Amino acid sequence: MDITRLRKPRCYMVYLIAPDNLSPSEANHTINQICADKSLPLALYHDHFIGQAGGIIIFFAETQAEREALQSGLEDYLVDWRYDVHPLIYSYNPAAFDAQIAYTLAAYRDNDWEQLQKEHRPTYGNLSQEAETAEEVLD
Repeated sequence: MDITRLRKPRCYMVYLIAPDNLSPSEANHTINQICADKSLPLALYHDHFIGQAGGIIIFFAETQAEREALQSGLEDYLVDWRYDVHPLIYSYNPAAFDAQIAYTLAAYRDNDWEQLQKEHRPTYGNLSQEAETAEEVLD
C-alpha cells in the first residue's frame, strides 16, 4: 500500500517476514535497527516472532514527511523481506493506541488495562534467546 497518499496522522502496523537465508538473530537485529532509526517515524511497539524470523512494529507517523520516510526507509532496510504496512483506524496517535488496548480489553474481554498492567505475570527466562533463535526457550 502506498501510505504516502494518506493525509491524517495515524499509527501503522508493519508486519515483517525475513528472507529464508537470514537467521533469526540477523532478522532480530534488523528489526531493532529499524525501531532505533531516528530518520523513521516514532516506533511505539515491536516484537519478534517464534517459529518464523520476523516481527511487527507499530509506528506513529504524524506528517506527510514521516509517512514518506517510513515508506522509503522500510524499502532500504527490507530488501528481500516480505512485509506489509497497514494504517490503523482507531490508533491515530500514541495515546489512542493505548486507549484502543484499554477499549478492546474492556469491551470484548471485561478486563481493565490499568489493572492488568499492575499484575505480576510469570517471567519466561531468557527472552533474548527466543528473539535470537525464533524458538521458544523452556527453562
